[in-house]
Amino acid sequence: MDTLSAVRAQLDAIDDSMHDLLMQRSGIVASLAASRAKAGSTILRPGREADILRRLLARHAGPLPRGALVRLWRELFAASIHQQGGFSVAVYARDAAMARLVAEHFGALTAARTHPTPARALAAVTRGEASVAVLPFPEDADAPEMEWWPALNAPQLSVVARLPFFTEGEAEADALVVAPGAPDPSAEDRSLLLLESDSEQSRGQLLASLTAAGITARLVLVRRAPGISRFLMEADGLIMPGDPRLAALPFDRARMLGAYAAPLRGFSG
Repeated sequence: MDTLSAVRAQLDAIDDSMHDLLMQRSGIVASLAASRAKAGSTILRPGREADILRRLLARHAGPLPRGALVRLWRELFAASIHQQGGFSVAVYARDAAMARLVAEHFGALTAARTHPTPARALAAVTRGEASVAVLPFPEDADAPEMEWWPALNAPQLSVVARLPFFTEGEAEADALVVAPGAPDPSAEDRSLLLLESDSEQSRGQLLASLTAAGITARLVLVRRAPGISRFLMEADGLIMPGDPRLAALPFDRARMLGAYAAPLRGFSG
């Protein structure tokens, strides 16, 4: 019994120390929020969050599961954003997995409203009714009326994150976060590109053109219509608007839709 009491006292002391550090962290966030308000900068920093999680996962040891570590810090990030106020999410949740993904990433305290289409979710951000939109990652099976990416008004609205950032197994859902302004760079990023051609281009020609321009990319999907072909690409690294490599591509239109921290999927390291 004395041993149990001693262990509980040790755990209580650790809890108090952790609580002290959380209160200290919250105070620093409050000071940072005040300085950002004066500068007019955004409170959403997905690139910074990704770098923090990568650093913590690299140093992590012991029996605490890595997934639990990530969940703890995701709640800390969400609480910091909530503390600064005025943040909400517009989501097109085509299934329950998408809704769970939003709650896990942005936390239970963040206001989230479901919209019937991706276009309605994006419109909520454009009108200032929501801070970000969360939309399913584009797939070949998407109906034409659900395809939001060809009309994305980048760089006014840009893809800034891919969810989930961390999984130890197969991801239950796959989503993109769209927000006003430019992406937040991290130590390892991927860019989302839209390439359009008024003439027929094969996948082989497409990949050869990208390689010649110095871009390593994977084809997400292709849409062909009379007189136009659209290719959605995920490229390694951060490619910003005005990048000379985009201008070198033999396409009628090439533009960046956004960028995000490269997710840790099926993580076991």
